[in-house]
Amino acid sequence: MLGIEESKTLFSLLDAESRPFADVVADFLSRFPRDSHFRAFCSLAALLEDKKMLKLSQRLIAFAILHQTYSSQSLSSNPFLSFLIDAACDETSEKSELAFVQLLLGPDSGNSSKEILGQSAVNYIKGFDPTSQVLLQREQLEEQLCNDPQAQPYASIFRTATVRNVIPDPDVPQDSVANSSELKLSPAGAKPRNDSEERESALTDLLQNVSLEGLSPQWIRPAPPRLPVFEGELVWLNPDNNHEPLWDYSMCADTSRGAAVRDLIARALRGPLLPAQQEQVAFELAKDPKLVYHCGITPRKLPDLVEHNPLIAVEVLSKLMNSPEISEYFSVLVNMEMSLHSMEVVNRLTAVVDLPTEFVHMYIRNCIASCENIKDKYMQNRLVRLVCVFLQSLIRSKIINVQDLFIEVQAFCIEFSRIREAAGLFRLLKSLE
Repeated sequence: MLGIEESKTLFSLLDAESRPFADVVADFLSRFPRDSHFRAFCSLAALLEDKKMLKLSQRLIAFAILHQTYSSQSLSSNPFLSFLIDAACDETSEKSELAFVQLLLGPDSGNSSKEILGQSAVNYIKGFDPTSQVLLQREQLEEQLCNDPQAQPYASIFRTATVRNVIPDPDVPQDSVANSSELKLSPAGAKPRNDSEERESALTDLLQNVSLEGLSPQWIRPAPPRLPVFEGELVWLNPDNNHEPLWDYSMCADTSRGAAVRDLIARALRGPLLPAQQEQVAFELAKDPKLVYHCGITPRKLPDLVEHNPLIAVEVLSKLMNSPEISEYFSVLVNMEMSLHSMEVVNRLTAVVDLPTEFVHMYIRNCIASCENIKDKYMQNRLVRLVCVFLQSLIRSKIINVQDLFIEVQAFCIEFSRIREAAGLFRLLKSLE
């Protein structure tokens, strides 16, 4: 629906019969934003459907607006193209109107449109010569426009039975309504208004409050019949509540075994365990692998477990390989301070589980960087020997592909070639080339 101001603006443009069509169209584009164009076009199309709504000059201006607004695009993109074609072939319309719409739609409408749009509606009607215009049939017009005849729009039986909600007054001659210029008094002693103003006011109210499509009959659909009810379908009204209780047999179960493992893990974080205690932890974890998730170990506590009890750390990490948090444990293991125990843990893990290649490579690079950054020569030589023995073990066991780290390991061996283990690692690399 159009608002009050929009309706008044639209009718003021339709009444501009003395202005050139092009100026009226330009004025329409400047006054109506793009998002309101379609609503305005639907209102124009509704007014044009009933020839008694608008005068001839107003109808011509409405057709010009419907056509020229889409003139910068292809003609097929105009959503009102089929409406314009119907108007151009409506034999009940005046010949001047048919000629006007066909000139707008014609294949050579470029020059002819400029010429005709430069005229006003009044001048066009006065200067129209019926003998100078040859009207085309629908098939010819559709063939010229798109070489594809327009499909006939679907006509619903409800649309054909629609009752118009705007009907002429049978007591008022239509010719006198359309052409009368006599003044009439409005109710309550208002200033005189002529028939044109009354008609414009009536059409404005119609556009704002009701649709001009008409009143169609309601499509009444009867309720579907009920299906027969079978005897077994009403069982849910008297549900059977004779359910057997589902016992939780884990309740009150002996949890001393899990408590003992948690206690031993807590001791392992503070110091070395006795061999018998280490065997007990390994036995319990092997018996119930899921116990590792309840023993109290976390990534933050892993460095203490590695330093004090590397064998238990290997057992715990091997059971946590399927845990979604295993990457956090690996990250802690890589970033902790390098030591004999940490290398022992990694070396033993490579023998029992498949460690991620990225983790092993990163751990080796951190070992090499730790050897290079240590200041104490004694501790440096000791750590280099440990790293060389660790790398030889990984290479001989084929845990790593030495070619992936060849440059780093070779540079490490050359830098510490004075150490016997580094020289031995270098010879091993040469033998693998």
